[in-house]
Amino acid sequence: MIDKLELEDLFLRKKPIRLLMNIKLGSAKYVSILAKETDCTYSHTVKLLDIFRNLGLVDFEKTGRIKYVKLTQDGIELAQDFESVLRKFSKLRSKKK
Repeated sequence: MIDKLELEDLFLRKKPIRLLMNIKLGSAKYVSILAKETDCTYSHTVKLLDIFRNLGLVDFEKTGRIKYVKLTQDGIELAQDFESVLRKFSKLRSKKK
């Protein structure tokens, strides 16, 4: 079981949020593409995706030898929430300048 502090540690870091947002953009992607887009190592991306899967945020869909990653409904909702927060940060940054 993941407690509240572990969730905060996970989602208050740049790479997990960037990974979640990259999955949200466009169609289902496979792990190596997500690792490149997130500027993250393949093994770290796999570890994050495993945590996301355990939280019910992503599903894996295997087609031939390729395993695609897509968001579940909970994952979509969380990505939209983070998108709103990031937009708010962007607005605050532009006001500061």
